Amino acid sequence: MANTTTTTSTGTGTGTTGSTGSTGRLPLLDVLRGAAILGTLMTNVWIFATPGSEWSVVQGTLGTADPLTDPSAATIAAFVFRFLADGKFLALLTILFGVGLAVQYDSAARRGNPWPGAYWKRAAFLFLEGTVHFVLIFAWDVLMGYAVTALLAAWLLARSEKVRRRVGGWAIGVHLALMSLLTLGSFAGDDGSGSAQPTATDTAAVGVYARGSWADQIAFRLDHALTLRIEPVFSFGLLLFLFLLGVRLYRAGAFAPTDAGRRLRTRLALWGLGLGLPLNAACSLGGDDFFLLGRYAAAPLVAVGYIGLIGWALDRLPVPAALTTSLSSVGRTALSCYVLQNSLCMLACYGLGLGLAEQLDGSGPWWVMGLWAAVCVVLVTGSRLWLRRFDRGPLESVQRWALSPRRREPVRV
Repeated sequence: MANTTTTTSTGTGTGTTGSTGSTGRLPLLDVLRGAAILGTLMTNVWIFATPGSEWSVVQGTLGTADPLTDPSAATIAAFVFRFLADGKFLALLTILFGVGLAVQYDSAARRGNPWPGAYWKRAAFLFLEGTVHFVLIFAWDVLMGYAVTALLAAWLLARSEKVRRRVGGWAIGVHLALMSLLTLGSFAGDDGSGSAQPTATDTAAVGVYARGSWADQIAFRLDHALTLRIEPVFSFGLLLFLFLLGVRLYRAGAFAPTDAGRRLRTRLALWGLGLGLPLNAACSLGGDDFFLLGRYAAAPLVAVGYIGLIGWALDRLPVPAALTTSLSSVGRTALSCYVLQNSLCMLACYGLGLGLAEQLDGSGPWWVMGLWAAVCVVLVTGSRLWLRRFDRGPLESVQRWALSPRRREPVRV
């Protein structure tokens, strides 16, 4: 979500990916990034809305809707909503970050600049942004993990394709082996006695997020930082693989307005959704023991399918201009929208704001999905209005300013 986009505007209706506009950029990438930002919120909104919030993920009380045991309309709606999002849009966002890295590499090569050169400054700034976001707003931040992964991926971009394929193969192989072992471990540790009793930390977390102050929440995150930052550690292999996959897709022309690109997007949709959806359905219906395999193994396949499906739709269907423009606007202000959506959910759900998570606990899933829709409206409206006056989002502008080389004024004597 750093300012690595290569797109500025979308076309209208059929053939949106077929026009690169006056800047030579690829419209499809902004649309995909906008969809990824709004889709990531489809997962995160449930974290905000659950008692214990950010700690509920660690505790295992985030819960999932099970239509097999409760085939009500509310349960089915919540299951489909979460099934379509969990892990898929995060993987999509990661792939797009790899695409942005490839674009920066190509730009440096055209200018004759060394690579990775000063890229470490961009990664360091992204890590700083993620740290601030983690401490002040949301424990399950992705920016810190992206920053660390980007350093290795940037170094690999200067190596041969053979080296990248080998590293990517080892990365995904080790990751899948780890997810399989952890899944087997969850079966071995399940004694069938039901849910574990809440610990003192679990009880404290519920109180901190429901009735604690902002300072209390910051202190809780810092006190449990190692636990709350575990996701990018054990999923590092997947992050690296998806970064490199983004590079490979970009160089293969998957986002280009060409006949070859359109054929590739069709294949991505067929293979990604054809394999990914059944695997994800099996993991989701299989219960909590298959959570890791679903989110960190099967979901990325669907993310690849989403790239193909969205690209196919923009290539071949009369997609309304309002939809493509809205997604593109969110995509162009991705970093700002990512931070803003988590800030709005924090204010809506936590006790320091409206406290909806505690007030509406047990009232069903509809309000959570309604909150997601309301935040999306704010993001779309805000980004479109902002871009009428500015060419990039507010946080993107801060990042650009911080990373731009400073020109020293000559000393007058």
